Amino acid sequence: MADRRAKRIAKFIKPLRVKPGSRVDLSELDPRHTAGIKKREGVELLEAGVSLLAEYQARLAAQDSHGVLLCLQALDAGGKDGTIRHVMSGVNPQGVRVSSFKVPSTEELGHDYLWRYARRLPSRGEIAIFNRSQYEEVLVVRVHPEVLDRQRLPDSTFGSRFWDRRYREINDWERYLTDNGFKVVKVFLNLSKEEQRTRFLKRIDLPEKNWKFSAADVRERHHWDEYQEAFSEMLSATSTHWAPWYVVPADRKWYARICAAAVLAHTLIKIDPQYPVVGEEARRDLLVARRELEAEAPEGAPADPYEARHGRAGGKKQRSAGAHRAKGGKGA
Repeated sequence: MADRRAKRIAKFIKPLRVKPGSRVDLSELDPRHTAGIKKREGVELLEAGVSLLAEYQARLAAQDSHGVLLCLQALDAGGKDGTIRHVMSGVNPQGVRVSSFKVPSTEELGHDYLWRYARRLPSRGEIAIFNRSQYEEVLVVRVHPEVLDRQRLPDSTFGSRFWDRRYREINDWERYLTDNGFKVVKVFLNLSKEEQRTRFLKRIDLPEKNWKFSAADVRERHHWDEYQEAFSEMLSATSTHWAPWYVVPADRKWYARICAAAVLAHTLIKIDPQYPVVGEEARRDLLVARRELEAEAPEGAPADPYEARHGRAGGKKQRSAGAHRAKGGKGA
């Protein structure tokens, strides 16, 4: 069953994956694509994906040897917040950390450009989600080169290969993380210009959404073509075997959420975390503790309520507390 699920998910997300070394042109990708899936089917698929993520996240936390970093990139109104909220709705909040990256602070500008992202990486056993990520350094910074002035870089760093070098540095950083047991997976929510316009108007029309709208969003929209080019270059240069990009059609929010859940589930399945198996000494301690706890059961109550409901491995029948005591079960 697990193998069948894994194969279905891998087949589903394969068309979304940017093949390393390939050239991406966003103008050739349809943001409205839904792979023939209807919305009603999508609700069921998302529920299944959320359940699968909950299962694997628990195993990831228990194994405590790997971490996962999910980078989400999109233009304004691309659906990043909603994707995080829906996809992670079933997981244990203690095992997930979400970081949003805005304009760098004075302290952050005093360090190298990857410093603030490195501070928010996951621990082993955790999933970290970057709402915007290190790729802001080759997107916003590229569309608005004046931002580089605030980074106070030495003059010697600039040159005709500046952006190529940044791509290489980010790729190398992600390779370093992967080599140390931290999987990096990256999702770009590909939104159409018309759908962005519609979502902006909705934020203006609905009072409860006014807070989400900023006049700066419209100003950034004037740079649409520049962003499309920057995203295309970034996807082409930084989708690697160790940290691939997935381009998700985002005009249909429900479909984008299914895709994001499938990509994350695929990453966890590839890690295949397992619950730790205790050694013989620890198992003996468990048996001692079991006898103590069974001996404390009230008269007439099952000695082990869980075993009474589900049965114990090996087919042993549940004893009542009275029967346990009759056999001398006073505890260890």
